[in-house]
Amino acid sequence: MIHTLLPVFIDSIPRDLEEGRLYVSRKYETAVHKCCCGCGHKVVTPLSPTYWKLHEQDGKVSLYPSIGNWSFPCRSHYWIVGNQVQWSYAMTQEEIEAGRRHDARLKDQYFSTGRPEAGAHRSESLSAPEQQKSEQTLWKKFKRWLLG
Repeated sequence: MIHTLLPVFIDSIPRDLEEGRLYVSRKYETAVHKCCCGCGHKVVTPLSPTYWKLHEQDGKVSLYPSIGNWSFPCRSHYWIVGNQVQWSYAMTQEEIEAGRRHDARLKDQYFSTGRPEAGAHRSESLSAPEQQKSEQTLWKKFKRWLLG
């Protein structure tokens, strides 16, 4: 398992990725790394208002929201905060599908109005554990509402 990702700022993403590196291309607005569980899959995170946001501070980087590798066999779920990997809880298939529908609605709204609905995105002022706790509570409420 990887516990630290060191940022490497480049123009183009290299063909061969090193474990423990987060390759960031401002030119192509993308960050790429090998899955932190060690499975070797390439994780691509587009940087944009409707996907992930990269935050840089004091030479360290954070990505928001969390990384959920639902299409990989490992189904790993983690945050990248200040170059550190913070593991998150394993989401159920129902939570994943509800999250995908929620993200699709936010993207639809963003592209139709040019901005997401008020309060739809997590606050970047929260720490990753606070965001995870808030996310879990919101997911539970959303899941109860969705599944009746």
